[in-house]
Amino acid sequence: MTRPVLRTRICDLLGMEYPILLAGMGPAAGGVGPAATAPLVAAVSEAGGLGVIGGTGFSADDLRQEIRQVRERTSKPFGVDLLFPSNVAPMPKPANGGARSWRDLVPQQCWDALDELRRQFNLPTLPPRDRERESERALRSFRMFDVKAQVQVVIEERVPVLASGLGNPEPFIAECHRVGTKVISVVGNVKNARRVAASGVDAVVAQGTEGGGHTGRIGTLALVPQAVDAVAPVPVIAAGGIADGRGLVAALALGAEGVWCGTAFLATREANLTDLQKSQIVAATEEDTRVTRIWSGKTMRNVTNPLIEAWENLGVKALPMGLQGLMISDLVVSAKVAGREDLLMNAAGQISGMLREVQPARDVLAGMVGQAADLLANQMPKRVQTGVVA
Repeated sequence: MTRPVLRTRICDLLGMEYPILLAGMGPAAGGVGPAATAPLVAAVSEAGGLGVIGGTGFSADDLRQEIRQVRERTSKPFGVDLLFPSNVAPMPKPANGGARSWRDLVPQQCWDALDELRRQFNLPTLPPRDRERESERALRSFRMFDVKAQVQVVIEERVPVLASGLGNPEPFIAECHRVGTKVISVVGNVKNARRVAASGVDAVVAQGTEGGGHTGRIGTLALVPQAVDAVAPVPVIAAGGIADGRGLVAALALGAEGVWCGTAFLATREANLTDLQKSQIVAATEEDTRVTRIWSGKTMRNVTNPLIEAWENLGVKALPMGLQGLMISDLVVSAKVAGREDLLMNAAGQISGMLREVQPARDVLAGMVGQAADLLANQMPKRVQTGVVA
């Protein structure tokens, strides 16, 4: 059985057959953990791309187990995506011998906003005991965000690729390189592309605002060629609004060496999302996502829903990353208790409007490669006349 050939230097650098990387997508508010877990990661790597674990949703110990589960499913290279934000809210320390709560850091107007949203959507207020239990659970989850411990696991397990989905991984690059781990970093503007390239990353992922999850303000078509010029000869991987072979070819034409795809792989059988979340993505049009700070405090593109719209209409300023997520967990639990899963976070990009069905991940990747190879070898030469006129 023949297979198309489609290679760039990023394939040689990261050890994959095709220049397609799975975005290391982390947890959604549906409570099922990161979207990119071992089944999806292994499926993408086995199909010739590079699967990437959404590592942020795991404690260090659980991340180690997830890495080993990937290795049980594939011998191909893969990666782990972690977040390195620079402005995570500090948690309170004990004062005067008594433990303070993170709730003390949340302004009253934010609690008032949550009460208003509960009223609008007829969501229950948890009893004090349940609320305190959920507060402790949310804080434990936040404290799992120990990126130093997570990176140490990546190094000890000698994972082939570490991806920085947010922020600058500079403090860990030298140690990663010492054990042979390549480091790539996702950015949303040229300034940060230069910054992470100067830090020594092996490749830069330039993500346009079309992309799902945490995202910036610059469109992919404008960002990628500027990033390519800014960081050369460091290779650039394009992200944001890419879900088929046409997008892959366009990225290569812009000077990118490959693509970083998230939303395209959310509508797959292996993605760790609920059936409702997958159906929302497949049903969405190109206009059904919006950027909001409600879930994490940073700009994040999601399939919009009435709760997001109501939050934005209130005009409440989001809290710093970490604290915003802790605060909104109160509302998430209320929505779950009420059976309103339709109000929860569902990070996805504008390319959702192109997706029509839930498929196996291998079919998504094979379709991208096949279409791109055909465009480059057959269709483009017929559609575009080139040459020199005397």
